[in-house]
Amino acid sequence: MIFYNAEQTLANYFLTMVNSVLKAIDILFLFTPDRPRLSLSEISRLLGIPKSTAHNLLSTLVSRGMVEQVENEAYALGKMLVVLSQAIYVNVEFRDRAAPLLRQMADRCHESVYLTMRDGDAALYIYAIESPRRLLARTAIGERVPLHCTSNGKAILAQLSDEEVVAIADRTNLPAYTKNTFTDLPALLEDLRATRYRGFSIDNQEHEMNTYCIGAPIFNAQGHVVGACSISGADPEITISRQLEFANLVQYTAQEISRRMGYVLPTPSKIVELV
Repeated sequence: MIFYNAEQTLANYFLTMVNSVLKAIDILFLFTPDRPRLSLSEISRLLGIPKSTAHNLLSTLVSRGMVEQVENEAYALGKMLVVLSQAIYVNVEFRDRAAPLLRQMADRCHESVYLTMRDGDAALYIYAIESPRRLLARTAIGERVPLHCTSNGKAILAQLSDEEVVAIADRTNLPAYTKNTFTDLPALLEDLRATRYRGFSIDNQEHEMNTYCIGAPIFNAQGHVVGACSISGADPEITISRQLEFANLVQYTAQEISRRMGYVLPTPSKIVELV
């Protein structure tokens, strides 16, 4: 019974925390162009919560810059929301600048084409063109995938230092998804060195069986890797007889996306658009 009560107490605690987060979000939605400033009393009344609860929530939001106090003890949305909106803008700009080039690549390879951005220790799909030959339709956009066993992920990892890769491996433990997944850190580092040398990554059924991919990194104006694009399909020839063809295509596309993001190549590129 003691253990049961402890578990119940813990569950109630987390439920309270979740409800507090929801109430804090509700506070943010109270502010509108017609109602840019609100007092503690107004927030308490609009949400139907005690003033003490509203004050505690507001104090937390103020400490993180999401809300700020203005004159006459009123509250307004904080500057941190501007920072977050800028991050959203950058992601949308990245996708929109890449989309026309990805459509061109899809028209040429007749395989699935993906665009990802780094999202912590994972890659996040933000644009996809699925091959009409794919038997099962899927929606990749919004899906987070591991860095160590996808072509997009390895294209990103290859541009990081060994120390950064080791730190990511320590946090994720390099889980196996198929029998081909690199779960051994030295082997992964060696594969990333080969990836860096040739300029493109290969996923040989490392994340999903019967899926073969080739990817290339994308850089921003500061020269930092921000994402990757890839060609993916069920035909093993993607990584065998058609590897150089698709590698050239995906590298050219990644290079052009990087240019549109303001990246300047340190040396003249040897990658040319396929005619």
